[in-house]
Amino acid sequence: QVQLVESGGALVQPGGSLRLSCEASGDMFSINNMGWYRQAPGLEREMVAVINSGGSAIYADSVRGRFTISGDNAKTTLYLQMTSLKPEDTAVYYCNIKGRHRSLIGFDSWGQGTQVTVSP
Repeated sequence: QVQLVESGGALVQPGGSLRLSCEASGDMFSINNMGWYRQAPGLEREMVAVINSGGSAIYADSVRGRFTISGDNAKTTLYLQMTSLKPEDTAVYYCNIKGRHRSLIGFDSWGQGTQVTVSP
């Protein structure tokens, strides 16, 4: 099993900053990509940022220039640095990792989410 645990969500004021962390554990022989997704009440889950094994990242238009996705060298921790936060960033943020176990069977793992609320 691959387990993901998000942390760092909080209540922050508009214009503030926050860093989310995702700790990964388990059998991760190889990783295809890692990403952050979010879901606001009444809306569909959307991609926020995804980074591949080579370190290349893509961002949603709504967060590009404000958010930065990164991981440590061991690829056991995924981060999302958020700056210039807006009320529309309010959502539950989920971590996702896709890869293969040592058996070469693929996995697609999700965390339970962490709440980010941006409000004055």
